[in-house]
Amino acid sequence: MSSAIEVKDLYVQYKTKKGEKLDAVKGLTFDVKQGEIVGFLGPNGAGKSSTLKALMGFVEAKSGEATIFGETAGTPDARKRIGYLPEVAMYYPFLTPMETLTMYGELQGMRGKLLRNEIEDLLEVVGIAHAKNKLNRSMSKGMLQRVGIAQSLLGNPELLVLDEVTSGLDPVGRKELRNILKKRQEQGTTLFFSSHELAEVDMLCDRILLIHKGKFVEERDMHELKATLRNFYVTYRGDASMLGLTDAWNENPDGTKTARFEAKDGLVSAITRLQEKGGQILDVVSQEGSLEDYFIDTVEAAA
Repeated sequence: MSSAIEVKDLYVQYKTKKGEKLDAVKGLTFDVKQGEIVGFLGPNGAGKSSTLKALMGFVEAKSGEATIFGETAGTPDARKRIGYLPEVAMYYPFLTPMETLTMYGELQGMRGKLLRNEIEDLLEVVGIAHAKNKLNRSMSKGMLQRVGIAQSLLGNPELLVLDEVTSGLDPVGRKELRNILKKRQEQGTTLFFSSHELAEVDMLCDRILLIHKGKFVEERDMHELKATLRNFYVTYRGDASMLGLTDAWNENPDGTKTARFEAKDGLVSAITRLQEKGGQILDVVSQEGSLEDYFIDTVEAAA
């Protein structure tokens, strides 16, 4: 599978107000395959927005390289294949959503009835068709975020680069956004986005990339990560020993016992042993692990 994004040894540096040099991104290397949904994670100040801006050509990298579908990041040939949503999208307050999207569409070279029809469709998709003629100044943060999402989808881009895409959206809006992005993926679009909403990352992503203090920490396949974080529990009565299967077991106040297993194979072996030893199985539970705990533990280990 070919890459939509390739980043190699990327360094991004800024000057502070005091004239000091600040390394925001330090030797970052990663890629995003075509058709993937990849979450870009890290605490505040990790370098996520700086990386996305470098991909768009809004900041110049000190060194390293980044390409979009093989084209140098920031060039017109690369940008025309991207739909971009910045962390803070600012729109002229005295335009309406219809006028705003018309302006952005015309900047992309779109015109006439085809542009108008696409805008009408997108405003319907993001749920603000009823407000298409309201002034931006009168709209809530969540509604303006929907304008931004519609803007990023204009022209049916091959790659979506979205910075804090769920910002300002309520739970209904986040669910609708997930549906929109999943549908785009089904149509072949690649998605690369940053977010602090780990629940959204969990439900959307095929893979995650984690960075901290401008440096790459690790990447994980979401299916494999969730399997690693999952725990299995069996509650039982009887004297069957869990020795050799798990050290994580305890006796409950009612005299029953509960054992925890990190892999399903261990649970199956425990059930087999309980059956052989005449134990009484009362409950078997599979419990999803916490992506938040994984995030915090991994970032702290990388500090």
